[in-house]
Amino acid sequence: MGPLQMRRAMTVAGSDSGGGAGIQADLKTFAALGVFGTSAITALTAQNTRGVSGVLPVPPEFVVRQIEAISEDIGTDAVKTGMLANRAVIEAVADALRRLRLGPVVVDPVMVAKGGAPLLEPDAAGALMDKLLPLAAVVTPNLPEAEVLYGAPVTDLAGMREAARAIAGRGARCVVVKGGHLVDEEQSVDLFFDGSVFEELPAARIRTRNTHGTGCTFASAVAARLAWGDEPLAAVRAAKSYVTDVIRASAALTIGSGHGPLDHLALRKDTSGRGV
Repeated sequence: MGPLQMRRAMTVAGSDSGGGAGIQADLKTFAALGVFGTSAITALTAQNTRGVSGVLPVPPEFVVRQIEAISEDIGTDAVKTGMLANRAVIEAVADALRRLRLGPVVVDPVMVAKGGAPLLEPDAAGALMDKLLPLAAVVTPNLPEAEVLYGAPVTDLAGMREAARAIAGRGARCVVVKGGHLVDEEQSVDLFFDGSVFEELPAARIRTRNTHGTGCTFASAVAARLAWGDEPLAAVRAAKSYVTDVIRASAALTIGSGHGPLDHLALRKDTSGRGV
């Protein structure tokens, strides 16, 4: 029997010193879903469950050097981008992904931390829309991020549809507008759009403060499934299921005094090695 060839996924994102979000959440998700994870760190953050107290961006040329090092040796079957911090990093990452022909790419347009701290410089949103969205196989904004990318308030499913159309019009092949911020006591509804067809993805709303890193986890789960060869909608469905399960499991955790992390260790890979 020949050597085992694992599926590979790369996260290009910031580091969360508290371990709940960023590359830490991404790598945990990759591992839980049976994918070998690599990382290109774009920024260091000093943070915990209560908030972010400092951000130190990595120079763009060193971010690119990390991506190139992974590409020339290990390779990757999918890429997830998260916190990119500033315009220079966004432009450098987009250029590297295009030049090295890496993909499919899942773009999590990280702009603000759960506690409200900005994670993207104000002048960088335009670069994200112009440079990165055209490379995205899937882009996964929450409602505040969708409002920035769309340019108008998004408060209901009708607004989510219009935002998804506008974001797809900027070049993203598939859009998932996440509905966790909608005012709904019973359900959290995400909206998938592939440029022609909408699909609503509902799940029961789980009451817990332990939701730090849900956006990172969702986008990473989509990337992991794309690395396995899933079509975008199937990947998004699987990611939604995974995130719902780990949020439910996290309700019993007592880590930190703020927004706690998800319990990625609650789930185990099934016999196929693809994860649950």
